[in-house]
Amino acid sequence: MYLYHYGIKELPFTLTPNTSYFFGLPSHKEAIQVLLTALNSGEGFIKVTGEVGTGKTLICRKLLNELPQHFVAAYIPNPYLTPAELRRAVAGELNVVLTEQADQQEFTQRLQQRLIQLSHECKGVVLIIDEAQALPLESIEALRLITNLETETRKLIQVVLFGQPELNDKLALPELRQLKQRITFAYTLQLMDVDQVYQYVKHRMLVSGYKGTEVFDRRCCKILYKASLGTPRVVNVLCHKALMLAYGEGQKVVTPTYLKLAIKDTEAATPTSNCLHNVLIGFCCVILIMVAGYFGFMRFFA
Repeated sequence: MYLYHYGIKELPFTLTPNTSYFFGLPSHKEAIQVLLTALNSGEGFIKVTGEVGTGKTLICRKLLNELPQHFVAAYIPNPYLTPAELRRAVAGELNVVLTEQADQQEFTQRLQQRLIQLSHECKGVVLIIDEAQALPLESIEALRLITNLETETRKLIQVVLFGQPELNDKLALPELRQLKQRITFAYTLQLMDVDQVYQYVKHRMLVSGYKGTEVFDRRCCKILYKASLGTPRVVNVLCHKALMLAYGEGQKVVTPTYLKLAIKDTEAATPTSNCLHNVLIGFCCVILIMVAGYFGFMRFFA
């Protein structure tokens, strides 16, 4: 597309969570630190929430890459599963062999045997569930029952839930109060501020292999911040479109004009406006009304 034009080796603003582009925003680094601390202390349930596009899946994959070697991870990326499907998904991730007609009792027995085996090998087990707000209520209860497996001193399996704010609403339901009480660590991801948007965009361009002059200056990044409200995914969409527009006109620097066109073309973006322009228009309207009123008053007494 525009790789040769900008002298880069790959697209810098794709929506696929790529840990090689992990920037280390303060909120993201804190989330990973909280997760690692909680897992090492043996906590049962840990929860990370954030708005759409704030980087939950990226942090999830980063956590999987950075888990200490004594952990065995089971990863469920699409949790819209019935209790039976969830049990089989967990069993598949942990190499637990189930019969075709396996019920809750067989699953629990064989999973416990597997967890005890891993425990004897000095390995902890962590179940990581992305998009956890999609879990049906019955499956959340099945998840709670899985975490009942424990020795006298510690849990045999720990669970990390990544989800949108709707996950909090679901866990607030009376029927899920037992699970909510078991969440000992929780973290909420924050949006980027203006300077973080600038550093984030610059970082992604550098990782992609760009070595030229600045493509997105601070003025452009202020526009990006206002349009994206600091949401990384929206920043990526707008930057990609702006780069395409600049490439289409043979330019190597993104201008506010390109960004405004990208914003206009993106439903997820917040429309930006020139406040001074609006004030001047409003002032001119007031003057016109006053002038029209004056001449109307003069004609009345003529």
